[in-house]
Amino acid sequence: MLTVLGFAMIATFLVLIMTKKMSPIAALVLIPALFCVAVGQGARLGDYVIDGVGNLAPTAAMLMFAIVYFGVMIDVGLFDPIVRGILRFCKADPVRIVVGTAVLAAIVSLDGDGSTTFMITVSAMYPLYKRLGMSLVVMTGVAATANGVMNTLPWGGPTARAATALKLDASDIFVPMIPALGAGLLFVFALAYVLGRRERKRIGYLTLDEALVPETDTVLVAAGGGTARGGGKSAGDGAAAGAHGGEGEGEGEGTGAGAGVEDGDGFQGLDPDRPTLRPRLYWFNAGLTVALLTAMILELLPIPVLFLLGAALALTVNYPDMAEQKARIAAHADNVLNVSGMVFAAAVFTGVLTGTGMVEHMADWLVGAIPEGMGPHMGLVTGVLSLPLTYFMSNDGFYFGVLPVLAEAGAAHGVSPVEIARASIAGQALHMSSPLVPAVYVLVGMAKVEFGDHTRFTVKWAALTSLVVLAAAVLLGIV
Repeated sequence: MLTVLGFAMIATFLVLIMTKKMSPIAALVLIPALFCVAVGQGARLGDYVIDGVGNLAPTAAMLMFAIVYFGVMIDVGLFDPIVRGILRFCKADPVRIVVGTAVLAAIVSLDGDGSTTFMITVSAMYPLYKRLGMSLVVMTGVAATANGVMNTLPWGGPTARAATALKLDASDIFVPMIPALGAGLLFVFALAYVLGRRERKRIGYLTLDEALVPETDTVLVAAGGGTARGGGKSAGDGAAAGAHGGEGEGEGEGTGAGAGVEDGDGFQGLDPDRPTLRPRLYWFNAGLTVALLTAMILELLPIPVLFLLGAALALTVNYPDMAEQKARIAAHADNVLNVSGMVFAAAVFTGVLTGTGMVEHMADWLVGAIPEGMGPHMGLVTGVLSLPLTYFMSNDGFYFGVLPVLAEAGAAHGVSPVEIARASIAGQALHMSSPLVPAVYVLVGMAKVEFGDHTRFTVKWAALTSLVVLAAAVLLGIV
């Protein structure tokens, strides 16, 4: 009975959020609450939720302060010189332009927000592709795949979800996976080089007068706000140009730097004259970011503590005035609330699924369905399943609904939950081009590419990238 109700709860949750009948936060709370009552354990719902909240509080803190930190770094202009440098590097060579697209998307993805990444990348690269007659689906495909690999950062969403669902430390999942994810990113760069060579062969090695190469000093929109029309949808019910974007599951992860594409060949990005810039503190901010990421990799302190300290220090040094600090926090408050709300709502879902015993019963059924010979290889099975499952369902559905079941099945065969969690993030390169990811509509809308064309071009390369990540993880003994 609990097996049937468990799968029914997951199916109901998936259907409601995939058909957008309910928001992920509402579904994460209401559906398990109803099923908890249905199994006759409604009186214990409070205990399940409190236990879940206690387990998820560190993850919520990490996401909240990571959003504030990287939002401030965009506001102060940390990424602006990188954008200008990549534009100068690209010139009019198709190979350099495609490789530059991958590099720029990967770097900007450090903020953990797909919409922001696509806004900045398209704003910088679109005019080059357009004026040289290059294929725009190459730009969207490379940007989406690079962002998909980088989306596995602990504050990007999937890793935090895996840690939340399995009650693990995000650093235990992410840090050992760095070599495998690095292999995936190198594959994306190699792919960009090959696609660039193909574009160079198609249109030739062109020259372009420097005056025609748009530099970032022509962009118009300030971080955190926008004035022109932008394409696509963002977290929740879709956002106008300049609105904060989300990672793509409707809960609005990350911080948005407002941007949009004007009608015609005009373009927009980060305003070089926005009042939030702090050019005199550039090297301080760069050093702080490098130190923060290094401390995270070396596990000097828990990730939530590192981002809490980093956000407080960044705000204090860059904006010593209290009013300015409040303004910066307010600029990113929507995303902070959406993300933290999602995490704490997940406490209800995971608490009920675990507390009522549903997950154990479903795992028992799943163990019986998996061939005996595959049991010890549940890490590999999870990695392979992550490709189609994260493409055809949201990250919320996969990590909160399916992953706990796979972890329980793996545990029955001696496979640790952390191995299952690591394998589960392998499919993110493909996931970022899923039609269920609102951020991808920002990408194709700004690039003026049909979603079908983007899908046909990108899916095969993104799937191959995910398989490279999984293969590297298996070969290196990470999974």
